[in-house]
Amino acid sequence: MTIFKEKLDEEYLTTSEVKELLAEVEAERAADEEREMRYELARAIEHVNRFAHLDPEESRELVEELAELEKVDGPTAIKIADLLPESRDELRAVFAQQRYALSGDELDEILNVVAKYV
Repeated sequence: MTIFKEKLDEEYLTTSEVKELLAEVEAERAADEEREMRYELARAIEHVNRFAHLDPEESRELVEELAELEKVDGPTAIKIADLLPESRDELRAVFAQQRYALSGDELDEILNVVAKYV
């Protein structure tokens, strides 16, 4: 017997988009004085406040622009939008789990797209 519920839907979100959603939850919890904020929720809010650098709209635009490139899939585009790498080495770390390596020109192309948003 498992205690897990069925997964109905899955969607990748950038940290900026999650920050916006958690801000709504935080405001809702603050309005109800009797309802306490759980530790995990407080830590998640603290995390997104520290690491979300772009507006949700900007981060989604960056993800869409990155996804148009040949070697960048959706989840990788989300990682790049969250990390905003500024060098080839930082970008290589994002692709370390992939079965392929990118050429210098491909890395530069991705970095040029990211540079528009930094």
